Order: sequence, then C-alpha cells, then structure tokens
Amino acid sequence: MVGCSCGNVRFEGLSATYRRALWWVIAINFTMFVVEMTAGRLAGSQALKADSLDFLGDTLTYGLTLAVIGQPLVWRARMALFKGLSLAAMGLFVLGSTLYATLVLGQPSAPIMGAIGLLALAANLTSVLILMRYRNGDANVRSVWLCSRNDAIGNLAVIVAALLVFLSASPWPDIMVAFLLCSLFLHSAWHILRQAKAELVEARAVPA
Repeated sequence: MVGCSCGNVRFEGLSATYRRALWWVIAINFTMFVVEMTAGRLAGSQALKADSLDFLGDTLTYGLTLAVIGQPLVWRARMALFKGLSLAAMGLFVLGSTLYATLVLGQPSAPIMGAIGLLALAANLTSVLILMRYRNGDANVRSVWLCSRNDAIGNLAVIVAALLVFLSASPWPDIMVAFLLCSLFLHSAWHILRQAKAELVEARAVPA
C-alpha cells in the first residue's frame, strides 16, 4: 500500500502520485523561500530569514529525494546522509547569523513577521496534508515528512515571536525563535542521519 510501512517493507517513493506530490511541495517551498527572505530583509527579522532558509533547505531536500527515487538502497542512504549533513550545516549557519545579529540588535517589524508567519504556516500545512500518506518510508521519504512537520512548528513559533515583539517592544523574542529554528534543523538532521546510517549498513550487508 502506498505510504504504508508494513512489517519490513518500507515505502521507497516508487509512485507517480508521490512524485507529483513532491513537485507540488517543491514549488510551494521555493516560492515561500523567496517571499520570506524578502520579507525578513524588509522587516529586519532574523526569525523570518532563518525560516526562509528552512524553506530553501526543504526545496533542496525534496529535489534530492526525487533524484534518487528508484536507485539502489546504498545510493538512497548516501543521499540521505548528505541531506542530513546539509540540514545540520544550515542549522549551524542560522545559529551563527543569529549570534552575530545580537551585536547589532534592531527591533523587527511585528506586523510583517506575523503576516508572513501566517502565510508560511498555511504553505507548510498544505505541504503536510499533501505528504501525510507518505510519512512512513526509507530515510529519503522520511526526511521529507520530518522537514514539513517541523516547519509547521517553526511557523507557529514565528507567529508567537511576532506577538511577543509587539507586546514587549523588544527584538529578543525574534532572536529566541531563530535559536528554536536552529534546534529544529539539528533535530531533523539527527533523525535523518541515524536512519540513513542504519540503511547504509543494511545495504552493505546485502550481496550485490
């Protein structure tokens, strides 16, 4: 059954419906990367900039997932390892840029943060609904689900940050949410790397 993990059978993305779903999600995420990065610069919001990088990372992750569908397990596991390392690197980049921003704090625009946060939440919830039936599978398929699920959580955090920035007239809620988004990157990367390493061991144990 598509999107089902029964026994030792893992969904590997070998479905025309799944490919179409991924193309839709890629389009949604790339569009939101452009929108949020632009809004983040206009609003002076580190949280929006960090979340825009999340959309970019997801776009690349989903593209790589498409590229290895149907390939032997060893290649899918290697690609998943690469995606996990890339997500970790992006998380550390967000952390570094946020630490730098604390030296030149400027209060971000709460209305822009809130409006774009709601738009991003709608985009990610749409992606989650599209991918819901495919949430179980190999490391590549699971990486797609984890990214979309965590993104929706991150968007809620941005909306909360916008409210707190407005109420406190302080940039610190924005900074704290950027740290939270960094932790989401690293958490997702850890899960992807763990499953990918297990699948790589499994692939090497099976004679070619």
